[in-house]
Amino acid sequence: MFQSAAKTLSVATTTAATLTRGTSFSIRRYCQKTPATLRVSEAVSGAKLGANVKVQGWVRSVRPQKANLFLHVNDGSSLQSLQVVASSELLTLGSAVEVTGTLRKSPRQRQPFELEADRIHVVGDCDPVDFPFKIKERHSLEYIRQFPHLRCRTNAFSSLLRIRSEATTAVHSYFKENGFVQIHTPVITSNDCEGAGELFQVEVKGEKFFSVPAFLTVSGQLHLEVMSGAFSRVYTFGPTFRAENSQSRRHLAEFYMVEAEVSFTQSLEDLTKVMEDMFRSATEHVLAHCAEDVDLFHKHVTPGHRVSPQGHFAIDILNQSSQKFAFPTDWGCDLQTEHEKHLVKHCGNIPVFVTDYPYDLKPFYARDNLDHPEHTAAAVDLLVPGVGELCGGSLREERLDLLKARLGEAGLEDTYSWYLDLRRFGSVPHGGFGMGFERFLQCILGVDNIKDVIAFPRFSHSCPL
Repeated sequence: MFQSAAKTLSVATTTAATLTRGTSFSIRRYCQKTPATLRVSEAVSGAKLGANVKVQGWVRSVRPQKANLFLHVNDGSSLQSLQVVASSELLTLGSAVEVTGTLRKSPRQRQPFELEADRIHVVGDCDPVDFPFKIKERHSLEYIRQFPHLRCRTNAFSSLLRIRSEATTAVHSYFKENGFVQIHTPVITSNDCEGAGELFQVEVKGEKFFSVPAFLTVSGQLHLEVMSGAFSRVYTFGPTFRAENSQSRRHLAEFYMVEAEVSFTQSLEDLTKVMEDMFRSATEHVLAHCAEDVDLFHKHVTPGHRVSPQGHFAIDILNQSSQKFAFPTDWGCDLQTEHEKHLVKHCGNIPVFVTDYPYDLKPFYARDNLDHPEHTAAAVDLLVPGVGELCGGSLREERLDLLKARLGEAGLEDTYSWYLDLRRFGSVPHGGFGMGFERFLQCILGVDNIKDVIAFPRFSHSCPL
């Protein structure tokens, strides 16, 4: 093997020598060192300073001067773009370029490093007249929402996507570090764990594909409950679907849910601790790893908004107010968004836990507190500033007789016979919760419309890309 490799090297060297007898250019080209390819995030931090490097990305701004052309090139790896100094070539905003040159210290304080271009190759042209984003204009989230296929090219939305990616990592890291097992729950299911009836039915040419009606999932909770009979801590993180006929700023037809289930617990405090710890951990991670991107939102997109994971979480708070609400606040009526936001504001704009909801408002799986005359369920919601409900959860009814009676009242005993089996064979007290991932992003960034925190929003009467 080694002899064969040596022969190959010898042939290559001989060939190079033969080629260079007539011209010195060939040997220089043969020995020329290939420029190192850097991401923009590496270049703006000074990696390979003084070296010949190559950067690939898209032109975010063009500033011509007498002798030089100043470009800002970005590849999505950081909020900060790399300044490129070039000769006065014709380049336009939005063009895809490949720039080769020397990375040097910049004389300008705002840009510590810049790339002196030896060569600029335009990989993809961009017509600045038809391109919907202009150099000197700051476009609102409402404006860029019209261009779901192009809005990732803007500073605001590219920052959002980096934050979303880092927040995803933070959620998985929290659960991994705290002993949870990730479960990939199915997207297609026959279960409706919310009982709301707002489901997307799965059919093929108008006919059932499965032996029973099947739907896109509204929650992975019931499948997590299956797994909680063998694993004491499980979670899932994936898309969920609601067929709500709404185009409001609060609703999406497809969104992401973080859901967890904890076995061997009879305490709502065990659940609220996991909710609180996950919220703090994920928020701290995002603030530490995406400081520039978060600052962009807090300064220019949602000015004045601030979020801190260090607030005090309050428990068992339901306050009455002289404020007039559009929806009733009588006992037995469900909390609406206006009530949730008022509670948070009343408590000093900090996260608030509301526990022990009226029993009849909660689904069949919520544990009965057996308290009278109020009759409540062991359920909890986490309310946060600007959003309202962020997390919702409950202890699960582990007592077979009570669960069987409630399913019987709803005419669901046969449908959920498998769920009753979970209580028959080695059942333990357990509970869980779900967190809307987009709502979490709204909370930490102060974004009002949920369609602005997801890459490709789906909602009623829209045209999905």
